[in-house]
Amino acid sequence: MNSPNTASNPAPNPAVICSAKGCREAAVWVLAWNNPKLHTPERRKTWLACEEHREHLSQFLAVRGFLKDVVTLQEWERQGPAGG
Repeated sequence: MNSPNTASNPAPNPAVICSAKGCREAAVWVLAWNNPKLHTPERRKTWLACEEHREHLSQFLAVRGFLKDVVTLQEWERQGPAGG
């Protein structure tokens, strides 16, 4: 019998939660950003987002010119974090 949590469809890591204030949902998105006044261009800070808060958090960073990339958590883990 196949388990629903196979390597091709892993369950979200419950320890990885959304960065939105007060949210306790599992994160499924990584928002990579940097503040050019504080960080070198290659440096990437990250916020995590659940499906519900991805757009809100992305807009918050984008309005300030900080947002660099939005990828799924699964993709981010495959690529490995760059610039920490």
